[in-house]
Amino acid sequence: MNITSAMVKELRDKTGMGMMDCKEALIASNGDFEKAVEYLRKKGMSAATKRSSKAAKDGTIASYVHMGGKIGVLVELNCETDFVAKTDDFQNLAKDIAMQIAATNPTYLSPAEVPVDVLEREKEIYRSQLQAEKKPEKVWDKIIEGKLAKYYEEVCLTKQKFIKNPEITVEDLINNIIAKTGENIVLRRFVRFQLGEELKD
Repeated sequence: MNITSAMVKELRDKTGMGMMDCKEALIASNGDFEKAVEYLRKKGMSAATKRSSKAAKDGTIASYVHMGGKIGVLVELNCETDFVAKTDDFQNLAKDIAMQIAATNPTYLSPAEVPVDVLEREKEIYRSQLQAEKKPEKVWDKIIEGKLAKYYEEVCLTKQKFIKNPEITVEDLINNIIAKTGENIVLRRFVRFQLGEELKD
C-alpha cells in the first residue's frame, strides 16, 4: 500500500510522534490507522520501559499562570541530560503538563500516589451502589475495577486524557517524548494554586 505524506501528517497530528515514526507505523500496519496508533503506543511504552532504570536528574521546572493570575501551576519534569532538557520537545511537554494541571486540577500524580484509605473508601462506595442496584456479587470485582479506572482518570494526572488531544493520556504523551528523545523522562511533582482557595491543614 502507498503511504502518502497526508496519511503520515494525520497520524502525527493525532499522536504527536515524529514523522519517521509515523511513517514506520503506517508501513508496519499496512495503512491501517488504528493499528498504526497502537503500534506507536507500544513503541512509546517499550522505550519508556527500557529507559525507566536510567537516572533522570536533569530537567526543568515549568510554570503556567491562567485567568489573569487567578490560577498558577509549577511542575518539575526530569530527564537524563541537559541537552534534552533544552529541546523544544521537552520544554513544550513541561508547558503542556502545567497547562493540563491548571485546567483539570488533578489530586494525585499517579494511581500509586492514591492513599490506601482513600482507595478503600471509594471501593466501599461502589460496593454500596452495586448492592443497592442488586447486581450479582460475582460481577462486583470487574465492575469495581472499571469504576476505579474511571476514578483514576479524574484524579490522577498521568491517567487523565490530554486536553489538547483526548485520544491519548498524559502518560501516553510522556511516553511518546521518551520514544522521540531516547531518554527517561519522569514527572516528579506539581503544585497548583488557585486564588482565594481554602488552605488545607
